[in-house]
Order: sequence, then structure tokens, then C-alpha cells
Amino acid sequence: MSLKIRLARGGSKKRPYYHIVVADARSPRDGRFLEKLGSWNPMLAKDDAKRVELTADRIEHWLAQGAQPTDRVLRFLAEAGIAKRDARNNPEKAKPGKKAQERAAERAQKAADTEAAAAEA
Repeated sequence: MSLKIRLARGGSKKRPYYHIVVADARSPRDGRFLEKLGSWNPMLAKDDAKRVELTADRIEHWLAQGAQPTDRVLRFLAEAGIAKRDARNNPEKAKPGKKAQERAAERAQKAADTEAAAAEA
């Protein structure tokens, strides 16, 4: 049985509140879980102490048992100093798409042509 430390959504419509739980990876997002490990309230300010609440000793226990945190939970654990999250770098994501690159090349070519025509005249 593979275990995940993940978020389970609570709260009402447009007022999210999440529980940080350890659950079987096959169970649904808001379904059965083994233990509640904390909570996350995204409606609070980022500097509020109650925005993310974690039970560090139980989280360390479940990590030792082989539970894998999801990316969002791993961010919380890294902020708390419980786990380490590797920095990600995707330089391809910042590049414009193929069509945008073609348009930029066309614009550059037109600008070079107009400069050449102005220099000749």
C-alpha cells in the first residue's frame, strides 16, 4: 500500500480549507484517510501563523514509514524545516511558443530590411 501525505479539501464554496492527511494513494481526494497531520487555510494572510499548521513528529513518523508528500505539502514541509525540496528549473517554460518566435524573427527581418534601405538612400 503506497501512502501519500496530501491535501483533503474542506470548507464551503469559494472558501477553501484543507486538511493535511496521510492516505492510501488510491483513495479519493476527500475520501478515507489514516491520520490528520495538520491544516492549511489559504484564506488567511501569508504571514499569519495559523495559515499552515503541522504536527511535525507525526509527519516525521509517516515519512519514515515511506509516505510520499505531494508537491504542495512538500513546500509546506520545506518551509517548516521537516523535509528538503529540490529547486526546480525549467528553462523551456519561459521561452515563447513556435509561432511567437516566428513573428519575432519576421519583425527583426523587416527592421533589418528598413535599416538597409535607409542606409542606401
